[in-house]
Amino acid sequence: MELRRNRGARALALVCVLGGVLLLVYPSDRALLRTIIAVGAIALGAVALVSALRPFRFGIHADGLSIRRPGLRREFRWAEVETVVLDEPPRRDGYPTPPRLLLVPAQALPRELVTARHPLDGRPAIELLVLDQVREQPEQVAEALTQHGGDRFVDLLARRRAAFAIPDLTVGLRGYAMDRVDRLIRRGQDALLSGDAAARQAARGEIERATAAGLPIAQRGYNTSQTDTVLDALVAALADQQSTDRETAT
Repeated sequence: MELRRNRGARALALVCVLGGVLLLVYPSDRALLRTIIAVGAIALGAVALVSALRPFRFGIHADGLSIRRPGLRREFRWAEVETVVLDEPPRRDGYPTPPRLLLVPAQALPRELVTARHPLDGRPAIELLVLDQVREQPEQVAEALTQHGGDRFVDLLARRRAAFAIPDLTVGLRGYAMDRVDRLIRRGQDALLSGDAAARQAARGEIERATAAGLPIAQRGYNTSQTDTVLDALVAALADQQSTDRETAT
């Protein structure tokens, strides 16, 4: 499977360049201000256009991964790969961040090649790709990696949803600070995935302490009653797994 570059960045760059040219062509009473804005738009568009036109290749095949993009040109055979992770960083201001692909090699990485960490255990990794750079959906990429990478591929997006699915929280005025809530939910999800009773207990304690102390209120944030319900359910899920662990040990 060959991933195709997303053309959205190229179109936006062209719009910036053309907009700047039009501002320069048509006269105005505020000529200096228009010139400054136009030059800035043209420069920004030109930089983005040069980046969008640089060679790009991301192939997922039976033999391994073939990558050619700015900052990384390399072939990874599957024998050289310990894990490929499809991850999604925590939300920012309530908005989802693009998923990314991380690779943990079978051999230790030189420090200069480490550009990321495994999201669960912190192993040094290489960030291969941010998926908003390509036209394929995360599900399509995951299917190809499952087919060719086998057990080396870990779909953390799917695993987090299976461990604890997060409903869409309503955003409005005077709600809980979104970044704080998102961090707590991610902490709980990753603890559920960890298979470590101590990690689950620590996550449960952190969430309970945060809610008992009162989550910070922001001018724009998550609906408080919905968030309380979600966090209560997450604490219950963490407690249920701890009970299961004790029963298994007995």
